[in-house]
Amino acid sequence: MDEKPITRMSRFLSFVLRHNPDAAGVKLNPYGWVDVSSLIAGGRRAGFALDPEILRLIVDNDEKRRYALSADGMMIRANYGHSIPVDLGVKPLVPPEHLFHGTADRNLSAIKAGGLQSRKRQYVHLSKDIPTATAVARRHGTPVVLTVRALDLHARGCKFYHSESDIWLTKYVPPGYIIFP
Repeated sequence: MDEKPITRMSRFLSFVLRHNPDAAGVKLNPYGWVDVSSLIAGGRRAGFALDPEILRLIVDNDEKRRYALSADGMMIRANYGHSIPVDLGVKPLVPPEHLFHGTADRNLSAIKAGGLQSRKRQYVHLSKDIPTATAVARRHGTPVVLTVRALDLHARGCKFYHSESDIWLTKYVPPGYIIFP
């Protein structure tokens, strides 16, 4: 099944801005930002017909708000989900009492044994509500939503961060702070 060109470009952006800037021959600054014109040129070399209007369309229409453009439109970055070191500039915040994590049912035994781990990403991603966590889980298989006792974990010294994309981030959630269905 062929993907729509805009979907292919969005996946390419995600790959470049979150995981492998070399795929477009660009360098991210320490905060994950890259010059739009460099990204467009690198994308074209990689076979993607990017231009400023297409980037704006992708940023404005991405339901998960993965990307941000600078106020002047000259820089772009991914808001979360990096597997490469990036300083997102997020500050620790007190989380709500509960946050939610969507996953596939096949992951439950590993999570019960080892908690929620960032693995290849910088952070564990948590949602503020069950519908969002369910939507995330559906992409991975039979959906399961876990409730994280975020405020209790924060009281024990765990730091939580709130991204521009309304995603909550933390480094690790031990199994004892997870309410399983």
